[in-house]
Amino acid sequence: MPGKEGVTMDIQKIINDVLAKLKVDDALKASFLKNPVETLEKTLGINLPDEQINQVINGIKEKLGGAAAGGILNKIKSLFGK
Repeated sequence: MPGKEGVTMDIQKIINDVLAKLKVDDALKASFLKNPVETLEKTLGINLPDEQINQVINGIKEKLGGAAAGGILNKIKSLFGK
């Protein structure tokens, strides 16, 4: 059984793997935003415990939100020639 660090590393890997898929597949991203649990389980082909699936969902949403915020900030800067 993996230690706490092993579980954290696995969750981080899952987040990064799914995030990479969401960035190139708009339909998958829309599905994730609409129903994250079902989309993750279908994409991963596994059923994670609620605690882990929630960590993955929150991690992905945080990274997606950060990317979206960065994109908006760049658009605003471009309006002002910066």
